[in-house]
Amino acid sequence: MKVFTQSVNFNADKQLMELVEDKVSALIKFHDKIVNAEVFLKVQNTSDKENKITEIKINIPGSELIVKRETKTFEEGVNAAVDNLKRQLKRSKEKQRDSVIS
Repeated sequence: MKVFTQSVNFNADKQLMELVEDKVSALIKFHDKIVNAEVFLKVQNTSDKENKITEIKINIPGSELIVKRETKTFEEGVNAAVDNLKRQLKRSKEKQRDSVIS
């Protein structure tokens, strides 16, 4: 699976890029037909502590799953978004399996 990562309004360091790649690539275990993933890491210029936006879009045949999280750190955002996507991918795969059976 190909993972495209973009950092908006800042330059992401190598460690952060590797973390994103590892976490998002692990999603292939939950759905074997993932085409690719797009990850957007954005910093909002606000006084809020939670100004880091992590957005992950997973493309699977027939649909796309999008999760957006606002957190204090990108690591936190990536973990939260990936956890949510795991649930969505499992649900999507179950629906797919159910439609094949019936």
